[in-house]
Amino acid sequence: MKINWVLKEKGDKKLIQELATALNVNERIAGLLVDRGITNFEKAKEFFRPELNMLHDSFLMKGMEKAIVRIEEAIEKKESVLIYGDYDVDGTTSVALVYSFFKNVFSRIDYYIPDRYKEGYGISTAGIDWAADNNYSLVIALDCGIKSVDKINYAKNKNVDFIICDHHLPGDVIPNAVAVLDPKQNNCNYPFKELSGCGIGFKLVQAFAAKNAIDFNELKPLLDFVVISIAADIVPIVGENRVLAYYGLEQINNEELRPGIKSLVEVSGKKLPLTISDVVFGLAPRINAAGRIESGKQAVALLISDSVQEASAHGSGVNINNTTRRELDQNITEHAISMIENDEVLQKRKSTVVFDKDWHKGVVGIVASRLIEKFYKPTIVLTEAGGKIVGSARSVKGFSVYNAIEKCSTYLDQFGGHKYAAGLTIKEGKLDEFIEAFEKEVASTILPEQTIPCIEIDSEIDLEEIDSKFRRIIQQFEPFGPGNLSPVFKTSSVKDSGRSRVVGKDHLKLSLTHRGNSMAIYDGIAFQMGKVFENISSKPEFDIAYSIEENHFNGRTSLQLKIKDIKFD
Repeated sequence: MKINWVLKEKGDKKLIQELATALNVNERIAGLLVDRGITNFEKAKEFFRPELNMLHDSFLMKGMEKAIVRIEEAIEKKESVLIYGDYDVDGTTSVALVYSFFKNVFSRIDYYIPDRYKEGYGISTAGIDWAADNNYSLVIALDCGIKSVDKINYAKNKNVDFIICDHHLPGDVIPNAVAVLDPKQNNCNYPFKELSGCGIGFKLVQAFAAKNAIDFNELKPLLDFVVISIAADIVPIVGENRVLAYYGLEQINNEELRPGIKSLVEVSGKKLPLTISDVVFGLAPRINAAGRIESGKQAVALLISDSVQEASAHGSGVNINNTTRRELDQNITEHAISMIENDEVLQKRKSTVVFDKDWHKGVVGIVASRLIEKFYKPTIVLTEAGGKIVGSARSVKGFSVYNAIEKCSTYLDQFGGHKYAAGLTIKEGKLDEFIEAFEKEVASTILPEQTIPCIEIDSEIDLEEIDSKFRRIIQQFEPFGPGNLSPVFKTSSVKDSGRSRVVGKDHLKLSLTHRGNSMAIYDGIAFQMGKVFENISSKPEFDIAYSIEENHFNGRTSLQLKIKDIKFD
C-alpha cells in the first residue's frame, strides 16, 4: 500500500531560536516542542515536569456537587450501592477504581458488568432489574449512560437512582439521572474535555476526597487504573491526561505493583518499566479479552485482587481468553479479506462494510482495525447476536465515522462512540439500505487526502545528530500518545551495513550506516517488512522514516530506530 510522507511545516524560526536558548537545547528539539504548543520556559517546565497540583478542581465539572451529595446521603442512610461499567478496558478499569475507593465507605457495595452478548453495550434493562431485585438503591455508572435516557426513566420507576460518569458525546437529551458527569455536555465549565471514562471516575473520587478531607496521597495508587484506560481508549495524552498518565505509569513501575496488574505484566511477557505502548499492546488486550470471550467481570476481579494467588488465577484466565481472541481475530480477518478481494463492488467503494452472521461479536472491532490496515477505508464489521445485526466501526485519520453513522441513524436501533470508533445495531430488514446510505455518506464527505495513509515527519535529520543528549531529551517527551506522538524523523541515503536480516515471522532487523561512515552502526527494527529485505541488501541507498526508542535485551539498553516506512529511489 502506498504511504505518503508529509513533512510538517516548521514553526516560527525566531520563536524556535528563543526557546532553544531558554532551554539550552538545539533548535531541532525546540522545533519539536513548538509543534506541540510549547513556546516558553514555563510551558516547557509543565511539559517535562508534570505535577499533580496541575489537576483541575473536580467541582468545576457540571453535576459533581449533586453527585457527592447523593453519595454522602447513601453513606448516611447505609444504602446498598452498585458500581456499573462497560465490559471494555475503560469500563472495567473505571469499575475497579471506583469500587476500590468506596468498598470501605459504603455499608454494602458490589459491581456489575453487563454481558456483552445478552445485554449489549451500556446500561441495560437486565442490569437495572438486577439492581432493583437485589435492593441496590444507587448505581454509579461508568464509561456509559450518557445516551441512556429511556433506561434511566425505567430505573426511576424501579426506585433506583443513577449517577452517570461518561465521556462519550451526549445526544440531544441528557438522561434524567441524579447527576450526570460528562465534560462534553453543554454548559459544563470543566476545562479539560478529553478525559477517559476512568478519568471521570477518578474525578468523582477526587471530589469526594476533597469534600471529606481525605489526603490526595491516598488516591495516587488508583492512577495505575487511569493510565491503562488512557492508553487503551486512545484519548489525547495532553493536558490533564498527560499528568494522569505520567503518574499512572510511575505507579505501575514502582515496587508496590498491584497484584492484579503484576499478574497482567507477567502473563504479557513485558518487563518493567512499562511504556504507554507496552500497556496498549501488552496489558489492554488481555483485559479486553475477558469481556470479548467470557465476561468483563473476570477483568474486574483480576484488577481488584488483593492477593498474589487470586491475581495469578485470574491472570491465567484472561490470558487464555486472549489466546482465543487472537485465533478468532485471525480467522475472521482472513475471511473478511477474502470476501473483499473477491468482490469488485466492495473494492471500488470508499467504505468497507462486511457481514457474516457467524462471526464472533467480541472481535469485530479488532477485525475492522485490521481491515483498515490493509484497505485503508472507513470500515464496519457486522455480525448477528441476539437476533439482531450488530457491529463495530473504525475509521481512517481525519474522518469521523461517528458522524457518518449518525447521518444514517434512520436505519439503526442504536449507536454510540466517537470520531474513530463506534458501535451500532441495525434495524430489522434495513441492512442493505444502511450499507448503501453509509457508502453514499462516506463517498460524499471523505477528502482525497483521507484515502491514503500518511506518515507525518516531524523533522529530517542525520543519524549522527542522535547523540546521548538528544536521545535523553526525546525520552523525556514521554508518555507518548495521541496529541503527543513519538517524534517521527526522516533520514535520507542510509545503507545496509551488510548485517541486516529477517527475524521472526516477517520482521527486519536493520543494521545501518550513514554518510559513508561505516564505523557508526545504527540498529533498527521494521515490523512486517521482511519482504523488502532483498531491496535493503541490494540497493546502494534508501530513505527511512522512524521514531527513536530504547531496546532492552539481556539487561542491556541500546538505541533502536523503530522504522515506520522505507522508500527506495
